[in-house]
Amino acid sequence: MKIITSKDNELIKHIKKLKDKKYRDENKEYVVEGIKMIEEAIQEKCQIKQIIICDDCEKTSIISKEQMYEIAKYECIYVTNKVFESITGVVNPQGILAVIERNNTKQENIRSEEIIVALDDIQDPGNLGTILRTVDSIGLTQILVSKGTADVYNPKVVRSSMGAIFRVNIIECEDLKQTLKNLQKQNYEIVVTSLQGKNSIYEIKYNKKIIVIGNEANGVEKEIQELANQKVKIPMLRKNRKPKCICCNRYYSL
Repeated sequence: MKIITSKDNELIKHIKKLKDKKYRDENKEYVVEGIKMIEEAIQEKCQIKQIIICDDCEKTSIISKEQMYEIAKYECIYVTNKVFESITGVVNPQGILAVIERNNTKQENIRSEEIIVALDDIQDPGNLGTILRTVDSIGLTQILVSKGTADVYNPKVVRSSMGAIFRVNIIECEDLKQTLKNLQKQNYEIVVTSLQGKNSIYEIKYNKKIIVIGNEANGVEKEIQELANQKVKIPMLRKNRKPKCICCNRYYSL
């Protein structure tokens, strides 16, 4: 078994460069770390280019034999602990990462779903990862993101998505406003959050709706607000009040 011992190895330099957004965009690849994330990538049949394994990790049996059996079906590259530490992006790495090919959906291939979520310049990677998890948890399979939204393949977003990034199609819109206009022509209604909204986000019916989530500091941009068919408020829930599910409109417990 050949083990990479040099940080100057071309593959190692390539993985390091994938920390940069421009380089990720050019190569249509991103990195995931950890056994669970790689297991999910395998389960979702992602296009895994290489799996990088720290030699010490295998020796200490952090990866089980069953996991190694599945991982071994892919191109596996072994590296020393020193080399792995030069490419990892986490404080306490598990000693395994994978390079994965991106699978973005083109704007013209937006699927017709009852609910579509659109992000207008979300900036915080943690927030973006949480939104991806939420979208995935309610069974949606696509999300629209504006050009000014944080990079979906930022390592922090990938980690906080907890595998949702493998299941949700990311549709990057060059002009989100125009994309929303086109969807309105397909009988979608645009719903934006606003302090001027009359109804609560829990009180409207979610059929053929596009929910636009705005920037953390400035909210949904004015031009998109002007397109909106509805403006809704997100109320602060009191301890004795239960929210409604946005899909079936039933109350549920916190």
